[in-house]
Amino acid sequence: MFADRTNWDFAPNRLSKALAALPAGRPVIDLTTSNPTAAGFKYDERTFRRAIRSSVFSRYEPEAKGLLHARRAVAEYYAARKLNISTDDMILTTSTSEAYSFVFRTICNPGDEILVPAPSYPLFAFLADIQDVRLARYPLVYDHGWQLDFHALEQAITPRTRGIIVVNPNNPTGHFCKPTEIVRLNEICSSRRLALVADEVFLDFALQSKNPPSLAGNSGTLTFTMSGISKISGLPQMKAAWLITSGPEQWKAAALARLELIADTFLSMNTVIQGAIPEFLKQRRGFQKQLMARVRKNLAELDKQLSAQKVGSRLAIEGGWYAVLRVPAVRSDEDLAIELLTRKGVYVHPGHFYDFQADGYLVVSLIVPEKDFAKGMKLLLSMF
Repeated sequence: MFADRTNWDFAPNRLSKALAALPAGRPVIDLTTSNPTAAGFKYDERTFRRAIRSSVFSRYEPEAKGLLHARRAVAEYYAARKLNISTDDMILTTSTSEAYSFVFRTICNPGDEILVPAPSYPLFAFLADIQDVRLARYPLVYDHGWQLDFHALEQAITPRTRGIIVVNPNNPTGHFCKPTEIVRLNEICSSRRLALVADEVFLDFALQSKNPPSLAGNSGTLTFTMSGISKISGLPQMKAAWLITSGPEQWKAAALARLELIADTFLSMNTVIQGAIPEFLKQRRGFQKQLMARVRKNLAELDKQLSAQKVGSRLAIEGGWYAVLRVPAVRSDEDLAIELLTRKGVYVHPGHFYDFQADGYLVVSLIVPEKDFAKGMKLLLSMF
C-alpha cells in the first residue's frame, strides 16, 4: 500500500526509549536543546506582532520567486556582508528543507547521488529518501581543527553523483569552509559538472572570524546556497527561508528557470510571513547578540570544567551552537548517553547520531541556559 521510499524503521532508538521510560516528574537537564524559542532568549514580540499586522494579505499576488520587497530584504542582509546578490537569483521557501527538495528535484533523477559530509546533521537521509535520491558520504577529518578530506571526497564520486553538499559552518562540528577549500570544491564540481549545495543557516554564528566566507554568489561552479530566519533571527516558527543560485551564467539561467517553475507549482510561501520578513531580519542583531553571549559563556564554562579533569576534551569549534566532546571510548556512545540519562538525569546526543564513525564522542548544545549547562556538564564529567 505504501511507497518504498517511506519504508523507514519507525521504532524509537534506545536513547529515546530510555527518555520515555523515565518516571513522570523526574527532572532532566537537556543538553541537546536546539530550539531558540524554548531557550530563554528575549524577543521583541510587539515588533513581531506589528510586522505581521501591517503585512498586506488582503490581496493575493502570486509570485513564484517570492514577493519582491521580501527578496530585497534578503539582498540587504547579504549586502551587510559585502555580497551583491540579485533578487532575480533567489527564491523564497518555507524552510531550508523545502529548498533542499527544490534542488534535489532540479538536479537529480531517481537513484542519483548527492555527497554529504560526515559528521553532519542526520536530517539529510530523510530529505534524500523523500526525493528518491541516494546519499554518499565524504569525511571531515580532525587534526587540530576540521577540514574536508578531498581525496576521500573525489573517491566517493560516481557516474550517478549530481552534487556535493557543504554545511557552512558544519553542524555539529562548527567547521567553516576555508577559501582554499572553496577553490578546490569549485574545481572538482566544475570539471565534473556537479552542483555545489551550501547550507549556511549557522553562518552568522562565528566564534573566531567576524566575517567568514559565504558561498552565496559563488561563481566558480553552479551553486545553490540556502539559509533562513529559523537560525538567523531565532524564529523557526515563522517558516521563512531562501535559496540563492549562482555560478556560470548558462548553468545559472537554466537552473533558475527550472526552480522558478517548481516554486510556481507549489507557491508555498505565506503572504503574511513574506510581508514581515524585512522586520524579522532587522531583529536578528538583538537575538544574535544574546545567543552568542550565551554560547561564549557556556564554552568558557565547559573549558573550565574540562581543565579540572584528567580525561575528556572538546574539539575545536569555529562557529555554530554545538560542542563535540571527546570522552573515553570504554563503551558505545549510545550506552554512555543512556547511562548519563538514567543515572545522572542528563540528556546528550551520542556521536553516531551525527555519523561519527567511532565511539568516544558526545554532542552538546551551547544555547542551554547557563545554570543548566554548568550543572549538566558537572554531572556529565562526574562519570569519568
